[in-house]
Amino acid sequence: MHQDNNQVSQAEEEIDLMAIVFMLLRHWHWYLIAGVICVSVAVLYLKSTPKSYERTASVLIKNKNKETMNIPGSMAAFGDINSIGLSDKVDNEMLIFKSNTLLTETVSRLKLATTYSMRKGIMIKDLYGNHPFEINFVDAPHIKASLTATVNKDTTGIYLSKVKAWPESEKIEIEDFFVSFKDTITHTILGRISVKKIPWLGQDFTDVPILVSKNQLKSVVQGYSKRLNIALADKNSTIIRLSIEDESRQRAEDLLNTLIAVYNEEAVSDKNQIALNTSEFINDRLIIIENELGSVDTKIESYKREQRLTDITSEAEMYIDQTTGFQREELVLENQLSLANYIKEYLMQSDNRGKLIPANTGISDANIESQINEYNTTLLQRDRLIANSSDKNPVVMDLNHALFAMEQNIIRVIDNLIAGLQLKQKNVDAREQQINKRLKAVPSQEKYVLSIARQQKIKEELYLFLLNKREENALSEAITQSNARVIDSARGSDVPVAPRSLMVLAGSLFMAVLIPSGIILMLSFLDTKVRNRDDLKWISIPFLGEIPTLGKKGDKDLVVEEFSRNTVSESFRIVRTNILFMAKTNPCQVITFTSLTPNSGKSFVNINLGMSLAMMNKRVLIMDLDIRKSQLSKRLEMDHLSGITNYLSGAVDDYRKLIRPSGYHDKLNYFVSGPKPPNPAELLLSNKLDTLIKELRNYYDYILIDNVPATVVADAVIVNRVVDMTIYVMRAGLLDKRELPIVESLYQSGKFTNMATVLNGVKPNKRGYGYGYGYGYGYGYGNDSEE
Repeated sequence: MHQDNNQVSQAEEEIDLMAIVFMLLRHWHWYLIAGVICVSVAVLYLKSTPKSYERTASVLIKNKNKETMNIPGSMAAFGDINSIGLSDKVDNEMLIFKSNTLLTETVSRLKLATTYSMRKGIMIKDLYGNHPFEINFVDAPHIKASLTATVNKDTTGIYLSKVKAWPESEKIEIEDFFVSFKDTITHTILGRISVKKIPWLGQDFTDVPILVSKNQLKSVVQGYSKRLNIALADKNSTIIRLSIEDESRQRAEDLLNTLIAVYNEEAVSDKNQIALNTSEFINDRLIIIENELGSVDTKIESYKREQRLTDITSEAEMYIDQTTGFQREELVLENQLSLANYIKEYLMQSDNRGKLIPANTGISDANIESQINEYNTTLLQRDRLIANSSDKNPVVMDLNHALFAMEQNIIRVIDNLIAGLQLKQKNVDAREQQINKRLKAVPSQEKYVLSIARQQKIKEELYLFLLNKREENALSEAITQSNARVIDSARGSDVPVAPRSLMVLAGSLFMAVLIPSGIILMLSFLDTKVRNRDDLKWISIPFLGEIPTLGKKGDKDLVVEEFSRNTVSESFRIVRTNILFMAKTNPCQVITFTSLTPNSGKSFVNINLGMSLAMMNKRVLIMDLDIRKSQLSKRLEMDHLSGITNYLSGAVDDYRKLIRPSGYHDKLNYFVSGPKPPNPAELLLSNKLDTLIKELRNYYDYILIDNVPATVVADAVIVNRVVDMTIYVMRAGLLDKRELPIVESLYQSGKFTNMATVLNGVKPNKRGYGYGYGYGYGYGYGNDSEE
């Protein structure tokens, strides 16, 4: 038993795809309804949804390094100062294009936060670039609002109605009011509102409601950021492709073109800002260096003034020349002084008295030389006179007195000469010392002046460098180029990219298939009831056939009629045929009908199967052994008559008096249950039942016994001793699939003789009833199917 249950469980896990397909096809009308609904919704969506168009622009990101190399002159060297530029990486530029700053500036310039539209049928048509007026919310840049504006007939202003505002989280409705094209309204919750008339305002817009929506700038920017697509045209290039979808072709083009323009402006502004900052820095440094340079010049000037210097080198040379001159002059003075001392010493020696004084010694004093010459001449004259006379010669005496006087005079003149020479010598020494002192100060002066001059030179070079850079920076600012070059301005096809009609319609058809299929499959998978023969293929009990629902004849108990070709009659013929087939191996004369639960249709199957057997000219007796409730007798409206219980209890001895004709067929008789006994089980256990069935076998070809449900009371098992076959009736939609193992266990246990099943109450499918039981059951019956 456990093994059989496992086999059933494993078999249930298998999926019969064809069965699923046919199950879904049986509900074709739901697909038709879903198709109509989905296609209608799709058509309505296409009619009400504005078409979106795609616009694409291409820009080339320039290489700033190459641009720097192309700058004429020494501007490339100036790149050391303005190298604080943006990154050359294209990935960075792509992120810059989607930056909040650029998109905010673009949206603000195009005033995209405020939209204008009008209703055209079921569609809302956007009026970008074609709206007859422009509303300016002066004081409410961050407030969300919606309103309806209508231009009056004389086109002097507009009526604002249905005004709603959302300042922060509060929603406020404002009364209708009129705004003239020349006025500014200030008394609204939206602050000041001004309206500008567009030149192309015509009669087409007069008295036509224009829907105006003002959104928050932040949300608009976020919306465009999500819709803006930026990608590289090729991985090896620096060309960027920008694309966006919008219901307004003009707005999409304006957005891309303005975004590129704002990007270039920002790039140029950044570069100019760098140049401006550089210019300010250079000017500030020039002022500082100019002051420092003036201070250095002042230091040099003050030092030279204090030291009385002009050119240190030339003055040093002059000092050297002066020192040499002083040395030469001192040497001459020393020579003159030596000669003068020599002559003086010569004259002062007594041995030399009366001798000639050396003449032409080189004394620079001509007076002394002349006196010496005069002295020598006089001395020679005296010596000549002495040679010719004596020392006592008065002339000689006078000459001696004259010579003595002349000698003394020479000595005095020489003393004066020596004193003068010594004074000159002291003077020359003092002057030489002064010159030497100045000459010694030259190195320190030169060092000091050189250090200051070095600072002066450095500051002069820096000053000249900055002057040059200032000119270069001005030139760079004048020739600043943008980062991007526009290759293709925004353009695109006039064929809308969304909504795609074929895709939408195909999607609607797909949903028309998916939704019903999903619902049907879900309901099918969640349905635990037995619905058709396929649900019984997991049990091994022989299956006799399906009995379809009665349709319009649901109130009748006997639906099988002679010469009838309806589906119910055919189904009972199939059951009858299968019973005859089973009778070849096992006797099937006495047949009992039972079920798992009440209301399975045992009595209905019993009566109609009996009629089907009677139409074979077989004698058939239908017995009601459900002596507890007498369901069959009640259906036959014979529950008040005497019956089987009267015979089994001994109240009636002749059972033939209790058998009654059916009234439908002369071969079909009824044997009703009779009054309800207090001891039904004991009556069914009596030998009279065995005797009764034995005698009835001799007269009737088939005895059909209506019995109680098998698992409710023991009556069905008790009666099983006298039957040849047990038909287990299952009601489609009533029996739970989880109860099938119980039925299988009854079959495997052998409690019921020759057990077989009939599925009652099956809803007929649209493929023709009987498909699967043989070729063509139901084929050709046409409208007779319910007769």
